Order: sequence, then structure tokens, then C-alpha cells
Amino acid sequence: MIKEHECVVLLQDLPENNLKAGDIGTVVHIHKGGTGYEVEFITLAGQTVAIVTLLPGQLRPISRHDLAHVRELTTV
Repeated sequence: MIKEHECVVLLQDLPENNLKAGDIGTVVHIHKGGTGYEVEFITLAGQTVAIVTLLPGQLRPISRHDLAHVRELTTV
């Protein structure tokens, strides 16, 4: 079960929010026992890019085998 304040990985592109699969976000709210999640995505400098509502199939927990990667946003 994903918990509030945990980091998660986005599983699909969300171009309307300037997000790509593989981006890392933080769960800021859980809806009705995990039926949905509010996730905040920020730059490494701490600027919020988006706060989006995601369904369980759109994200996954971070695993110990994940490697962080940096990409530069074209617009913030």
C-alpha cells in the first residue's frame, strides 16, 4: 500500500501537466483507502511542476532497484 508522503513513479506520460513516465513525485493525499492519489511533482530546485490526481494504475512505489534520472523541462 502506498502511504502519504511516499515517493512514487509515474507510469504514463501526462503531457497536459508536462510530466513523463518515470518522473518521481510525492503522495500528498490518499483518496478513500487508495482509490486515488494526489501527487506533487517538483523540480530538483523545489519548484512545483504539477499536483495531479492519479489512479493506482498510473503510479507505483519506488523500488530499491530504481535509479533517479534528470531531465530538463522546456517550460515550468
